[in-house]
Amino acid sequence: MRAWQVERRKRTRHLIELGGLVAKAGIVELTGDDRATIYGALLSTADKLQSAEGEHARDLWAAKGKQAFDAERHEAHKNRRT
Repeated sequence: MRAWQVERRKRTRHLIELGGLVAKAGIVELTGDDRATIYGALLSTADKLQSAEGEHARDLWAAKGKQAFDAERHEAHKNRRT
């Protein structure tokens, strides 16, 4: 496989994973799958990250995301035992 093909596959996988996070967060359902609304929300998030409050927001969001991932992992582990 050529190097450009490997890079393209890596990029495609990355984009699919990011889209999965949007779906996992419930954004698709909450916006009625309105792409303009989703894009606008992401642009607002980018604005917030570039503001003076960006580092604080990033820390809060990272903690919330880690907590959600941990809860999901815990639930999956609990379900495997039953």
